[in-house]
Amino acid sequence: MRDSIEQEIAARARAHQATIARLKGARRTMALAGAAPAAAPLVMLAHGDSWFDYPLAGNGLSLGDTDVIAQLRTMGQVNPIILNVSHYGDASTDELSWPKQQRMIDALSDSANWLEAAAPDAILFSGGGNDIAGDQFCIFLNYATPGTSGLNIARLEKALGMVEASYLDLFAFRDRYAPGVPIFGHCYDFPIPNGAHPDCAGPWLKPSLDYSGWTDLDAGMAIVRQALIEFRNLLERLASNPDHNFFLVATQGSLGPQDWANELHPFPDGFKKIAARFVDTLRGKFPGRI
Repeated sequence: MRDSIEQEIAARARAHQATIARLKGARRTMALAGAAPAAAPLVMLAHGDSWFDYPLAGNGLSLGDTDVIAQLRTMGQVNPIILNVSHYGDASTDELSWPKQQRMIDALSDSANWLEAAAPDAILFSGGGNDIAGDQFCIFLNYATPGTSGLNIARLEKALGMVEASYLDLFAFRDRYAPGVPIFGHCYDFPIPNGAHPDCAGPWLKPSLDYSGWTDLDAGMAIVRQALIEFRNLLERLASNPDHNFFLVATQGSLGPQDWANELHPFPDGFKKIAARFVDTLRGKFPGRI
């Protein structure tokens, strides 16, 4: 499986480098002809979980990825070019494990991946959801008894501590291997813990809620919402420190009930709504580039 994943990442890199080579050639031709250069597209590195690497269309098979990165590549006045080294199913601690960091180092150190500089314009990151969602979600729930809240904040904060450690390590990694490059992250959105899932994975929320006695859908939605707000608060705190050079894309509240394909993933049009939030935030940092 590891070999298969590495082969897929390598194929993405080859396709990305071919795009960069074509763009470099076109820009050289324009320069030789004395034509004014067109606005350079953003060239970015993406690393993340299934919100950046979702090979399904809703819950069914797809001819290609339908995730945030797949949508973002087609958006903006100037479409961005993105080298995506993400893989679905990764927790933030997996994403910052040394093999995954080495994967990013390899991408960053290859000048064929980048346009006019020796580094990407930005790093896009998606991480934290898989640290909490899944069979382990029950760890963060109180048993349903009268007068008891569903979410155990104290235990959730322990898990969010590991998420925070991962993000802080990402910032340190960036400072070492891509100094000055901004990082853009997001805070997911509020899913519906109704047990919906594709045949190949899940469900990730309802089994734990049912096991802990929170069988009412509205109660479950409130618990999941509270957990994601705590996650968002963490990322807002990280983004408030200018030393982190980290920008949080405000994605919560983007999706309606009709946008969710399952407990964790939107339909393609839902991913497009999330990608649109990325476009808005990137434009604030790179006016005229997207």
